[in-house]
Order: sequence, then structure tokens, then C-alpha cells
Amino acid sequence: MSAAPFWQVKTLQQMTAAEWESLCDGCAKCCLHKLQDEDTDEVFYTAVHCRYMERSTCRCTVYEERNSKVPECVWLTPDQASEFFWLPPTCSYRLLAEGKDLPQWHPLITGDPDSVHKAGMSIRNTGIPDNQINEDDWQDYIIWKA
Repeated sequence: MSAAPFWQVKTLQQMTAAEWESLCDGCAKCCLHKLQDEDTDEVFYTAVHCRYMERSTCRCTVYEERNSKVPECVWLTPDQASEFFWLPPTCSYRLLAEGKDLPQWHPLITGDPDSVHKAGMSIRNTGIPDNQINEDDWQDYIIWKA
């Protein structure tokens, strides 16, 4: 039995559902709406987030039914790992898919579910719910390029 944590000894495809879910650091950056340039395929993050993201906790209020309430919501799976380029560079799923380790502030390392917020790595209490901004105006809220 290895003393190393599961994310260092297993591939994303080998992880159990519980291990996979635990990789999420709770930053909610994936809940930000993204725009893709039609000509360059570049992906841009906006400050506009899903209406179902609870701003103070960075948690989805409809997690189990998110795909029926928001059909365009992406449900990450290990089989998509090669496509994780659009995720933020701090995202655990992307980091592991790229052969990197988890950051020191990750809750799996600290044992503290709030460590992502304490490290300033989440979007806690920021952004604008998508039901308060016209989709045609989202480009005015671009905050970074993926």
C-alpha cells in the first residue's frame, strides 16, 4: 500500500467517483461564463457566473440537477482530460491532467475546505449572476484569458 495520496498514484481514469469529486477545490471558477473567439478559438473568462452558484460558499445550489437546469453546464469526466485546457490553470482536474500536483492551498492537502478561499483562489463573493446581465453584454465583463 502506497503512503502517497491517491491523486499522486492514480490516473484520473482510475479514481473512484468520490476521489474524483474530492479533487474539486471549490473555487467556482468553472461557474464563470466563458466566451470563445470564433477566429482564434481563444477562451475568455467573464465575471458573469451561473445563477445557481451561491456566492458566499462557491457551491452550486442545484448540483445534482444542474444539467437539466443549465443544459450547457459542463459535467467534467476523466475521459475529457485532454480537453481541460479551458479550465483555469489552478484547477485540480487540469493540473493533474497535465501531470502536475495539487497546489499547497488545496483542501485535500490542508484538510480545510475553506483554504481555497483563504488563499484568495476562489471567486467567493465576486461576480454577477447571469440572470442579471444580458448575454449580449458578457463581453464587457471579460476578466482573463484561459
